[in-house]
Amino acid sequence: MNQNRIIELEFKTDSGLGSRATIGIIVLRTDQTLEHEFANLLNFDGVALYYSRIRNEMEITKEALEDMEAELPIAAALLPTAFNFDVIGYGCTSGSAIIGEEKVEKAIQVIHPNVPASNPMTACKAALRALGLKQIAFLTPYDPSITTAMCENLLAAGFEISITGSFFESDDFKVGLISPQSILEAIEKIGTRDDCDGVFVSCTNLRVAEIIEIAESRLGKPVTSSNHALAWHLLRLSGIQDCQENCGSLFRRQLNVEDEIIN
Repeated sequence: MNQNRIIELEFKTDSGLGSRATIGIIVLRTDQTLEHEFANLLNFDGVALYYSRIRNEMEITKEALEDMEAELPIAAALLPTAFNFDVIGYGCTSGSAIIGEEKVEKAIQVIHPNVPASNPMTACKAALRALGLKQIAFLTPYDPSITTAMCENLLAAGFEISITGSFFESDDFKVGLISPQSILEAIEKIGTRDDCDGVFVSCTNLRVAEIIEIAESRLGKPVTSSNHALAWHLLRLSGIQDCQENCGSLFRRQLNVEDEIIN
């Protein structure tokens, strides 16, 4: 028997892992949380997730966030166009606010023309509308200058912010280490006010997804976060209307056409 002979075998192809939807996500180099939370939030048969990392600085400053605009096409190019993505997300809330949501979308579409794109700021607005929220409590980990810019973004979109809380932490590594219990306590502290309808927690590096349902049950109000809202928005934009269990009230909502417009 000739052991060196290689036999050519036949094979067939199918639609691959993304038989229902193929989703690309651009994640910050410094992010410790998004991929872990997305693995749970988007755990649906036939939904494939593919990640690319983008260069960013550990210290969260306005200048560092602005610099990411030039990096976006580079990171987007690491998501192969042959994958035929249904939607692509950029995982940085503060970066989306500082760079501008429309600019983020255009930077991604330099590489992936005509592919819908989202980011946590756009997803937040769509989520708040889907939940019927107008007046919110807003929680961030950022220093005041970044938090203020994000508040202005939401106010310009027609939302009201009854109270804003922050951990005043600009080191993204430390942000990823803030405990879910600390976040839950902060949500309860700002979300119990009578003049807010719900809570939005900003930053993809904060571990919020696992405490969403607990927070909602304690407050009796909807709660969402950057990763939570972005995962939901990407899922809905890709045409998947499934309702993920144990993920809070947002995942029981559908996306309205007008919610896809970037403000």
